[in-house]
Amino acid sequence: MKKSKKESFFWTSYSDLMTSLFFVMLVLFVLVVALLHKKIEEQQGTIEEYETLEKIRESFDNIDSTYFTYNPEYKKHILNIKVHFPKGKYEMQYVDDDTKMRLRNAGMAIKNQIDKITKTYSDTQYLLIIEGQASRDNFAANYELSYQRALELKRFWERSGIDFGKNCEVLIAGSGTGGNMREVHEELNQRFLIHIIPKTGKIDLNKKGE
Repeated sequence: MKKSKKESFFWTSYSDLMTSLFFVMLVLFVLVVALLHKKIEEQQGTIEEYETLEKIRESFDNIDSTYFTYNPEYKKHILNIKVHFPKGKYEMQYVDDDTKMRLRNAGMAIKNQIDKITKTYSDTQYLLIIEGQASRDNFAANYELSYQRALELKRFWERSGIDFGKNCEVLIAGSGTGGNMREVHEELNQRFLIHIIPKTGKIDLNKKGE
């Protein structure tokens, strides 16, 4: 009789243990499935985001060829307007009126392209980098000069009433006589490179500086 009770107690305890293990395994299985599902959704979202950004980049690649030439190797647009500054000068007052008009039209082309794409992809943010270059000569501050010229172009567009919108942050850069994208004839390196980068996320416009 005692032996039968012990066996009954053993099998009852064993049954309870197996039941508990079953529920533990069930919970772990549900948890793993949920985590995998979340991971798949994240990956799917990343793929869709990448495809969207690629479509936007392709749209910018086709920006008005009257004013821009796209370099696929460096993923930058060359502003194909010859701007000749006197040595050591960066102010727009030294640029002729015809060139100014073309520079303004180029700025409008960027704005119009951003506005056009924003109608389809309203949540996309942009970084617009204006990079100035300088020709190699005996001027001692070509790097500073190239930055000042890029900043002057930004201010010129602002004075012309060109607003790229709240979803676009404008950055200024000067590569001076360095960088990879240079012409053999040095006088042709007095130019601007435009880099338009679409991105997701929010741009803090309070950090914009002059």
